[in-house]
Parts: sequence; structure tokens; C-alpha cells
Amino acid sequence: MMESVTGGSISPYKLLFRSLTLIPISHYLLLAFLVSIVYVYNLLEFHIIQDFFSGGSVSLTFHSSSDLYREVVSKCQLLHGRYLATPWLSSPHLQTILLNVIVKIPSFSYKREIFRTSDDGTIALDWLMNSDVSGTSFQVNGTNAVADIPLVIVVPGLTSDSNSPYIKKIAYDMAKHGWNVVVSNHRGLGGVPLTSECFYTAGRSVDLGEVVNHLHRKQPETSLYAVGTSLGANILVKYLGEDGVNVPLAGAVSISNPWDLLIGDRFFTRAIMQRFYNRILGSSLKGAAKLHQETYARLSDWEGIEKSRTIRDFNDHSARIAGNFESIDAFHRWASSARLVHNVSVPLLCLNAIDDPVCTDEAIPWDECRKNKNVVLATTQHGGHIAFFEGMSGKSLWWIRVAEEYLSNLHASPTMSKQQMQKFKESDSVSRDNKKLV
Repeated sequence: MMESVTGGSISPYKLLFRSLTLIPISHYLLLAFLVSIVYVYNLLEFHIIQDFFSGGSVSLTFHSSSDLYREVVSKCQLLHGRYLATPWLSSPHLQTILLNVIVKIPSFSYKREIFRTSDDGTIALDWLMNSDVSGTSFQVNGTNAVADIPLVIVVPGLTSDSNSPYIKKIAYDMAKHGWNVVVSNHRGLGGVPLTSECFYTAGRSVDLGEVVNHLHRKQPETSLYAVGTSLGANILVKYLGEDGVNVPLAGAVSISNPWDLLIGDRFFTRAIMQRFYNRILGSSLKGAAKLHQETYARLSDWEGIEKSRTIRDFNDHSARIAGNFESIDAFHRWASSARLVHNVSVPLLCLNAIDDPVCTDEAIPWDECRKNKNVVLATTQHGGHIAFFEGMSGKSLWWIRVAEEYLSNLHASPTMSKQQMQKFKESDSVSRDNKKLV
């Protein structure tokens, strides 16, 4: 019988400690390794086990009487199949972080056009023609004439430009499949100076509108389409909603759109990884601003910009001041595309991953997309942010194949792509008549 602890016997805690010391150190190391594996698995939100037991089906949200779905999306095999992430990249964080590292960059050179905006701003338009890509084996609708080859306008994300690996990837792949491509770099990015008293912000869709109108005037017989990625998708959808039928585009694609910047701002403060992305993106914004320090210093609070550590801080000291907004929240509301989805007239496909670690699915305007017959929303459980790696090697980006298949089917549709252009021509005709009356 064990003696009383108070009587000076060995403490049960000491006995427990002695017992624990008898366990080999290798067992402790193994336990620590297993715990760390579980921690990292959950921190990085790996889903390789989940992928083995559940499918990667694509969820489609659209109006019950949508002609866009019936005539175009219903024929898109990828959207009615499954998306399965590359096994060794089965984490939204790995997909997002390694996006510009793993993507195989094709070897080609753009042809640059310098476009001047109405306020004397400078925008670099980088062209890649179907004829520039050697070994092209595809043609959209079997066309050869320049006017018959459709043109897709690519709008990059936050601080990306035409040389970003994923942008070069979509430009090359679209050109390889018979399209002419032009990347519309944001003002101040792509190696061009700021030549007016204005800089690019998250909600500045006017520049894109001027670029689209310029391209339409330049090639009036060419079918124009657009693909926006990340913040570029927000700007694209915002432009489509603001201009409604007055848009000379035959179709558009939105990839990993943040949708509601106010909700997104709150999302960035929640978890460790979101705060990490917030710092990284905030730092990239500061780096872009330093290229044009004199202009930013005149139009905003440069001292505040230098001290900024997050996207919210940067926008508060730059875009809010330059745009004369009462608060940073007011700027985020104005810059969000979700509030304008109801007014989109162009056939629009939107693709978002539910596990996107940068753009939360809470911001997706599900009801607004469902109510608009011109919009189809596709969501996948996995994919990260503008990544969607697929295949064992991870060299292919699934979203690029989805965009190409959708736009090709849309362009081949006898009615859908032409309906919007007819609306635009009628609206443009009325506008010209009104100008004559004035």
C-alpha cells in the first residue's frame, strides 16, 4: 500500500515523470512529427484525403430560363465535369502561393501599343496574335481573316501585368487556340509612367471602358471578349454593370473575383494565413506606388502609404484621399462589383473557388447572379486563388481551359454573342441621334 503523500512518500507526479522518462525519445519525436503534420495539414487546408472520398463537381448558379446556359454553358464539358486539384498541390494556400512559381512560362514576345486615355493617362496594351504563335493547330470557327479572328482582352489582377506568369500563360494558350489576345495593363503598371494626375485603384473601371471602346473603333468588325482575373475581374464586372448595354463586348469571363471589397477587407483580418496575404499584397501595392512616388505624393498621403502594412492601410492613404471618399469603407463599397451584377448585359461566366484564401465565398452575390439571365456562376470546392492547378505535373491551369471553352462556344453560338452586339449597336445609334439633337 502506497504511503501518504503528506507523510513524505514519493509524489505521484514524480512517479508519472519517471514513467515518462522511460519512453524512448524517438517515440516523442514521432509524436511531435505527427502533431506537426496534423497542424500543417489543417493550417494549409489540405484536402487530399477529401478528394479521395468525394467528387470535385462544379456547381452552376443561373436563371431558370437562361438562354446563356441553354445555348452555351450546357455545351461546356469542363463545367459539367469535375475539377480535381493536383495531388501534391491539394491546398488552396500552396496553389495560391506557388501560382507564379510553378506555371510554365511560354517563350514569346508581345507587341506593345501605347494608348492615351482622355485625361492624357498612359496604358500599355500588349498584343499576342494568333499568327505569332508557331505551330498553331486551332482556329475559332475555322477563320483566317484578321477581322474574323475574335479578340480577347485580358485584365490582370492587383499588381500583375502582362509579364506575370499566369497572364502570359492565358495569353499564349488563347492565341494557341486561334484567338488574338491583348493584355490591358493597369495605368502605372507594365513599365509605363503615370502621365496624368490619376493612378489606378481597385474600382477604376473607366480606363477599361476607354480601352474597350478604342479597340472597337480600331477593329469594328472584330468580335471582342474579355477575361478578368482577381481584382481585374472586379474591375471588368464593375465596368459591365456600369455601362449595361453600352458595352461593345460579345462576352466576358470573371475569374476569382473578390466581388465585395468591404467583406473582403474584414476577411483579411480573420486567420493567420489571411493576415499573411494581407501583408504580402499590401507590400506589393507599396512597391508599385514607389515607382510613381511623385504622383502619389501629390494626390495622396505618401507618409501614410510608406507606413501602410495592409491593403486597407494603403487604400486609406491613397485611393480614399484621391477619390475624396468620406471613409475607406465608403471607397470599398463604391469599388465593389457585386452591387452592379444585376445590370450586366454581356453574357458573363463567373468562376470562383469556395476555398479561395484571398477572396472569401461570403462575398459572392449568389442571388444577383441567379436573377440575371446574362450571368452564369460556376463554383468549385477547391482551386485556390486564380490557380486551379490540375494533372499530376501541375503544369495546366484548369480555369484557362474553362475560359477558352466557354468563349469558343459563345463565339460559335448563332445568337448569344450577337444579341449583345445588337443591343450595343441599337444603344449606340440612339446615343448618336441624341447627340445630333443636342
